Amino acid sequence: MSRIGKRPVVLPDGVSASVDGQKVTVKGPKGEREFVANDEVIVKMEDNAIVVSPVDQSPDARAKWGMSRSVINNMVAGLKNGFERKLEINGVGYRAQMQGKDLRLSLGYSHDVIHPVPEDVTIACPKPTEIVISGADKQRVGQVAAKIRGYRSPEPYKGKGIKYAEERIIRKEGKRR
Repeated sequence: MSRIGKRPVVLPDGVSASVDGQKVTVKGPKGEREFVANDEVIVKMEDNAIVVSPVDQSPDARAKWGMSRSVINNMVAGLKNGFERKLEINGVGYRAQMQGKDLRLSLGYSHDVIHPVPEDVTIACPKPTEIVISGADKQRVGQVAAKIRGYRSPEPYKGKGIKYAEERIIRKEGKRR
């Protein structure tokens, strides 16, 4: 039994939703999003909440039950408050800056890495060693953050690279003589 799927997704003030068969449309202050649920779950509006339930008790239907509820909840939360990921850059000479609509990263390569900013995501650089990625779609914000981190992921010996702000790098000891 899915503990996540049992809870209804309550709509906060300023957010409205409509359910048309398997299609859920949510509108809020930060825009509008759609989600088409799998055929193995039933989506209904009850009072001021969206309720998701499985069609039967098969393991596949129960797995998609919790996942569908989580996706709808993330849509509602993202359109109300938005999501944010912070990245930190460690290393001598490593820095980031916005250049028009692109993010320019100096990461110790022979060239600067230029990352184009997608339309549905906002990127800001309050400091040269800090990148803040925000948007209404949790999956999209996480994907962009992972892509930027992948340009120079942190290494365990000196800790240089791009890491999530809450990430802890486990350091290794170097060679001994």
